[in-house]
Amino acid sequence: MKYIKAQDVLPDELIKILQEYVNGEYLYIPRKDGEKKTWGEKSGARILLKERNLEIYQKYHNGQTAEELAMEYFLSEQSIRRILSQVKYDV
Repeated sequence: MKYIKAQDVLPDELIKILQEYVNGEYLYIPRKDGEKKTWGEKSGARILLKERNLEIYQKYHNGQTAEELAMEYFLSEQSIRRILSQVKYDV
């Protein structure tokens, strides 16, 4: 999330009112209902992880062991097994 200056987007009257409550402090303004983005939606991380997990699943079913996959993807065997069980139900 990047910060924007209140002076750049809010009218002066509103800034003066806000200063009475939070003078010089950071203020988080949440998104409107229905406009919230899920984790990784904006950056594309969610899609990349989904693709990686599918690749892990396919390699496992082509004969690679969980130990080999853990070393290849720098994950624990437990994480690999969790990914395998999740993808199994998503496919």
